[in-house]
Amino acid sequence: MDDRQGRQDGPGPAVRHCYRHPERETGISCVRCERPICPACMVPASVGHQCPECVREGSGTGHGPDASRPRTLAGGAVTSDPRLVTKVLLGINLAVFVLVHAYGDRSLLASLTMLGHAYDPVAGEVVGVADGEWHRMLTSAFLHWEIWHIGFNMLALWWLGPQLEAALGRWRYLALYLLSALGGSALVYAAESPAQGSLGASGAVFGLFGATAVLMRRMRYDMRPILVLLAINLAFTFAMRTSISWQAHVGGLVVGAVVAYAMVHAPRRRRALVQYGTMAVVLLAVVAVCVVRTAQLVG
Repeated sequence: MDDRQGRQDGPGPAVRHCYRHPERETGISCVRCERPICPACMVPASVGHQCPECVREGSGTGHGPDASRPRTLAGGAVTSDPRLVTKVLLGINLAVFVLVHAYGDRSLLASLTMLGHAYDPVAGEVVGVADGEWHRMLTSAFLHWEIWHIGFNMLALWWLGPQLEAALGRWRYLALYLLSALGGSALVYAAESPAQGSLGASGAVFGLFGATAVLMRRMRYDMRPILVLLAINLAFTFAMRTSISWQAHVGGLVVGAVVAYAMVHAPRRRRALVQYGTMAVVLLAVVAVCVVRTAQLVG
């Protein structure tokens, strides 16, 4: 079997040939092994196409209890509903929004908002992450007050989430979302005034923007739409920096891109090590930023 990846027929880009049919030129590659495949060899996957060998490998020729389950591009299990986690995240955000507004006052909002270190005159005490309220790093990512704020964030989540969930698998997608949220909160904590509150899913959503760009590049799709949309959102972020936390957006974007890159580019034989190792490093970096910033504020 010829495993040729391409040849050069003079000036210009290399001509790629199907690894199973060397006489057929093609511009499509398997999303798992990246071998070129012709239309006759393309097997539709949740994202892109796979070659017959990768399909057989994911359908029971391997070993272990999960060998019979088809896998996503990042190695996650293919599921019947690739929007389940996205729906759950939407539901949690909407439920918290309703709960906060039904609470009657802003005390619940104040207790969940991302806040570094400040005196609360109502409670008569110092509050914030520096005072040990680390839960604010994550709870703030599910918190909204204005209807337009939650509307824009949930629209972006619904638009970006399902494609990423299908490509990464449920648990990897959820990890990406939560780490992006934490990355945004960490940069807010490190660079924003400690008395300035911050809330919203924007950090996590910008992480999805970064991950989508990485995925589209990995799939060799036209990246112009996502890059233009990302540029518009960043321009709006910095133009409105007095009312929008650019730290949350940039922190989430960087973390989302880094984690997604590790997930979709990890070598298959070392996939778990690279993916989980990268997520662990990102989480440790978030903890380190918080520890250093806390020492600065209360030391």
